[in-house]
Amino acid sequence: MENIAKNLKNVLEKIEESKKFSSNAEGQVRLVAVSKLKSIEHIIAAYQVGQRHFGENYVQELEEKSQSEKLQNSCPEIKWHFIGHLQSNKAKKVICLPNIFVIETVDSVKLADILNNASKTSNKIMNIMIQINTSNEPQKSGIIPSELEQVYAHIKNSCKNLNILGLMTIGSYEQSTNVDDLNTDFKNLIECKNKLVEKFAINPNSIELSMGMSHDFDQAVKMGSTNVRVGSLIFGSR
Repeated sequence: MENIAKNLKNVLEKIEESKKFSSNAEGQVRLVAVSKLKSIEHIIAAYQVGQRHFGENYVQELEEKSQSEKLQNSCPEIKWHFIGHLQSNKAKKVICLPNIFVIETVDSVKLADILNNASKTSNKIMNIMIQINTSNEPQKSGIIPSELEQVYAHIKNSCKNLNILGLMTIGSYEQSTNVDDLNTDFKNLIECKNKLVEKFAINPNSIELSMGMSHDFDQAVKMGSTNVRVGSLIFGSR
């Protein structure tokens, strides 16, 4: 656990170095420390050296951690990102958790409607991201790119208690380990954003791109990511 501070420093330095080659060179890149299957002590150690955004994949684990009295006392300004597949029957539970900052994996109109109704009941505006399966892998969640305009319009028009922060994708392993070419999965997400900007006449800076994990975050930042999800490089392998 003593390496967490050093690891965080290394990742943040690599983000800053990669930003020099990015169209987002002047913008901010948010580091989300993926803490799934890691202890509360690991999270506190990262928090104590300045990390604030943490990502969890499982509802039950996020529920236990976010409601931990020890963690709440030690990390009062923590911001949780839910980054796993969210089943409809567990959506309401996530909305009510303390310090939930964003649900990054909204992948259907049905899920958006459930989250919107739960947010309305809780009298809150919930940040979300729309997950897109840019690699077209059947085992992955996310809408296909051609569905984006319809899903975006539905949420904007019918889900007033949801705030769309941006778009999220998980790159394929093949693309993430190909260092010779631009990652086409990330390129596809950028194209999705550009189409939204053109279709709905929105400010490009208002749509974040959540792409990049431990093995490809530097490439993602170079391509314009504003939100990277890094776990093993910070906390060690699981």
